[in-house]
Amino acid sequence: MNQIECNNNHKRSPEKLAIAAAVLAAFLLSGCLDTTTETDVDTETDTGDPTPDPTPDSDLSRHHPVDKNWRLVWSDEFDGSAIDPAKWSYEQNCWGGGNNEQQCYTDQASNAFIDDGALVIKAIKENFTGPIANLEDPAFDPNDTRTLPYTSARLRTLNKGDWRYGRFEIRAQLPAGQGTWPAIWMLPTDWVYGGWAASGEIDIMEAVNLETQSDAEGAAPGAPEHRVHGTLHFGQEWPDNVHSGTYYDFGADESPANGFHHYAIEWQSGEIRWYVDGQHYATQTDAGWYSQYPDPDTDELVIGSGSAPFNKPFHLILNLAVGGNWAANVNEKGIDPGVFPQTMKVDYVRVYQCDVDAVTGAGCATRNPDAETVSGHQP
Repeated sequence: MNQIECNNNHKRSPEKLAIAAAVLAAFLLSGCLDTTTETDVDTETDTGDPTPDPTPDSDLSRHHPVDKNWRLVWSDEFDGSAIDPAKWSYEQNCWGGGNNEQQCYTDQASNAFIDDGALVIKAIKENFTGPIANLEDPAFDPNDTRTLPYTSARLRTLNKGDWRYGRFEIRAQLPAGQGTWPAIWMLPTDWVYGGWAASGEIDIMEAVNLETQSDAEGAAPGAPEHRVHGTLHFGQEWPDNVHSGTYYDFGADESPANGFHHYAIEWQSGEIRWYVDGQHYATQTDAGWYSQYPDPDTDELVIGSGSAPFNKPFHLILNLAVGGNWAANVNEKGIDPGVFPQTMKVDYVRVYQCDVDAVTGAGCATRNPDAETVSGHQP
């Protein structure tokens, strides 16, 4: 399934005009991207590491995929005056993300807006009362509400941008402070293998409590938290799910909260790779993931075939959470109300298809031989 909007927005900068033209040309030549056909894993010839450009903000020269067989098929450059409803929808709930986060997600203009060519998601310290569940949730009840002490926003491309395989690249500046939890991630469009996390979750980038005392192993007193994480969630439905991943550490002298950086994955059949600023730092393969769910006829647990659960269409999510079971329990612990409001800024989101093999997504990989291969889990 793929439901990309085939439209073209007016752009301000020459670079973004070129991006829009590329998207339009791709759609005119081949229509909206269709990536729903299943097939086995193929392998390809590596193309090597990206060559860093000395100017960190020359986006196209430094961070455009090295293999030119990556073709841009969808993007949002956030150059309009408002968030594009043809590409993004708001989640609205005070659920707490299922792990005690302290924000209500709203559609308030104060929580998500366009400013100077970037999407801004802003977490604000303010009481808000709203429904516990999303409107489309079977458990939705407008009278079942909760009041939480922060507001923020969670935007998604569900049924507006859904893809199986490709390169997903986001340029973003992250918030800082104890209790902040920005995320750029993906969930399945159709929960084919069952509820979370049997149908999978792909975390392109998550970070918690940036600029606080790092709790990384061996971190010295005063060393700031500068890590971002790339993770997969899979296995059975909660609470029998598992996850695997690793992190990229910017080091003491550079922070993902002090400027824009590029976060990307390359996803093909049976393999997902993670990148920061063009550097490939982690790989996971279907040797280390699985989906396990009850057979509808016998109720016995079966294992999904092929590279399940990461062989179905997923959509993108951008959000900024506050607190929760992860952020509030690491680094300096809890939530520091004095750091809010905090913002996550997104300059663009770009989705590429590998034209070598659009069915499997294979053939355009950029690999670093020193990247960590995450072992994952077996059922």
